[in-house]
Amino acid sequence: MLKQQLNFKLSQKLSPQQIQLMKLIQLPTQAFEQRISQEMNENPALEGGKEEEEKFDEDFEEDYGEDYDDGTETIETEINVDDYLSDDETPSYKLSANNYSADDEDKQTPYASGTSFNQHLLQQLNTYRFTEEEEEIAKFLVGSVDESGYIRRDIQDIVDDLAFTQNVYTSEEKIEKVLDIVQDLDPAGVGARNLEECLLLQLYRKEPTASVALATKIIEESFDHFSKKHYKKLLQKFDITEDQLRGAISEIEHLNPKPGGAIAGNTRMVEHVVPDFTIKIVDGELDLTLNGRNAPEMHVSREYTNMLKGYKDSKNKTKSQKDAVMFIKQKLDAAKWFIDAIKQRQQTLFVTMNSIMHYQKEFFLTGDERKLRPMILKDIADEIDMDVSTVSRVANSKYVDTPYGTKLIKEFFSESMTNDQGEEVSTREIKKILEITISEEDKRKPYTDDKLAKILKEKGYPIARRTVAKYREQLDLPVARLRKEI
Repeated sequence: MLKQQLNFKLSQKLSPQQIQLMKLIQLPTQAFEQRISQEMNENPALEGGKEEEEKFDEDFEEDYGEDYDDGTETIETEINVDDYLSDDETPSYKLSANNYSADDEDKQTPYASGTSFNQHLLQQLNTYRFTEEEEEIAKFLVGSVDESGYIRRDIQDIVDDLAFTQNVYTSEEKIEKVLDIVQDLDPAGVGARNLEECLLLQLYRKEPTASVALATKIIEESFDHFSKKHYKKLLQKFDITEDQLRGAISEIEHLNPKPGGAIAGNTRMVEHVVPDFTIKIVDGELDLTLNGRNAPEMHVSREYTNMLKGYKDSKNKTKSQKDAVMFIKQKLDAAKWFIDAIKQRQQTLFVTMNSIMHYQKEFFLTGDERKLRPMILKDIADEIDMDVSTVSRVANSKYVDTPYGTKLIKEFFSESMTNDQGEEVSTREIKKILEITISEEDKRKPYTDDKLAKILKEKGYPIARRTVAKYREQLDLPVARLRKEI
């Protein structure tokens, strides 16, 4: 049986303004500048630069009176212009954000563009004589070279692609012939299809010596043993001494596994990080500053306020004038909100980073990662009385410039564990000790994960072998067999 009933419930929902504010907080400095530029393009009532505040405030108060709409009311079709123009006095801090001078802006060095890696290879092809078909194949092969300098495709796939895309019908033998020419281009090793071929191409160009000959033989016949560092098997197979093997390995280690990176003009993505904060040590105390680019000078357009003044003086208001006032009101409200959001973003960023800085004071004073305290998002959120998600937005995308380098803020957060003395220590501290222990080991007999677990236990950190393996992988350190040196 169908029934109708009323239910009352309370729920929390974010307003569009709150959602936009959260997005602003999450943006790093460069993205934040782009967002400001976009907002200024979309809202003509928002202007950058410094405004004459005193004169502006006087004009604003004279023009609008004491009841300016804050943007929360819904505008009716029959709007009373005189009521809207009667605004309350708006404090100057709501109209501009100019707490930072232009001197605070970080000046960045631009990057010069150069010849791309593929263009460099194409220019070298001009020194060879090709038939029309071979030239098409050569250009296609150069276009298939990735940024590391490899052609990671099967010959048969290249045959098919040439037929479908270039209308060139050829054979694998012809492609192999042209590939040999491409592999003769500089830098040595370019056009290889795998690491083994890349190393051999470079060895073939070296001056023939005993070490180079042995290195070539090892790569050709026992690349698997070499890559897995089975040195005893290599000594037995080639009947050589340790000094001879050491010389051959030295030749191989001086080769470039990524020949594409040898070209200075290689067009690859360069990540340019702009720190959002700067921490300095002044007289033994920490000094935190927010990048001035996060606090741009902005104000509400005077032209729009003068337009409203003109409508106020008009006695007979037409429909088009009323529509104009509605448009102006929306733009003014949006500009005021955006300036307020920028100030709130500044405050949130500074308060959050200031709390992190004092929580990790010992680290910022010494730079020793072993001084990092266990810290999770909730620790900072409780301290500054904000939501965990807000702290997460600040930590995940912001960088801080410290005396010890530029760091991602989320790197200062870590879980904790209890040592043998019952003290809470950071997992970052354990990783640092593990890294130091591995760096100081005898590379002829590197420590296994079991041995590392025993050493850490002796130092007061009782952790399991699988945890040691996890931390080692996070530090991008190979297993003992691959760390071995002869």
